[in-house]
Amino acid sequence: MSGKLYIVPTPIGNLKDITLRALEILKEADLILAEDTRTSGKLMSHYSISTSLRAYHMHNEHKTLEGLINELKHGRVMAVITDAGTPAISDPGFLLVREAIRENIDVETLPGATAFVPALVNSGLPAHNFAFEGFLPQKKGRQTRFTELAEEKRTMVFYESPYRMVKTLGEMAKYWGGERQASVSRELTKKFEETVRGTLLELEDHFKKNSPKGEFVICVSGKE
Repeated sequence: MSGKLYIVPTPIGNLKDITLRALEILKEADLILAEDTRTSGKLMSHYSISTSLRAYHMHNEHKTLEGLINELKHGRVMAVITDAGTPAISDPGFLLVREAIRENIDVETLPGATAFVPALVNSGLPAHNFAFEGFLPQKKGRQTRFTELAEEKRTMVFYESPYRMVKTLGEMAKYWGGERQASVSRELTKKFEETVRGTLLELEDHFKKNSPKGEFVICVSGKE
């Protein structure tokens, strides 16, 4: 009998932002696949979860795929988690889900924390129809993607690191117009959570003066 694969969101900052069902699944699973076992170990310790952890991340997800599918086929129940948020959303998980579905293994995804939803709602920009872009290409295809998105009419949502924030906001202003309305949220659910709203040029100037720290979500209004 085949096992089952659970996709389990974990808190993006505040450890209280986890569902009761997620805790139940993590306690009852045979194995938890974690992006970083050290990071996830803190969550497991906080909630007294003793289930075995195994590293599953972008550097080994291809080579471990066959073995994990074989274990699932032989009845193991696995839960996939990442350092924060929902697996497969700009994080590992998609490959395993796709292959499990191909092999007729039961897959269930729990609802829960993900950074772009509160950032989008809190931005004040239209949220009924939006384009989630995740991380922009760092080098190859970056300019092409900016050019393509210049015609996007929906609110656009991006993830970005603090090291590229000023550069990215400057490029957005260059390709899409500096007067585009935007919102930047950082450290969501954490002690120093902050959302700054304004035009792309205003936001670029803000983060030139205030060194970017933390994890960021950028929301940009679509073309009018």
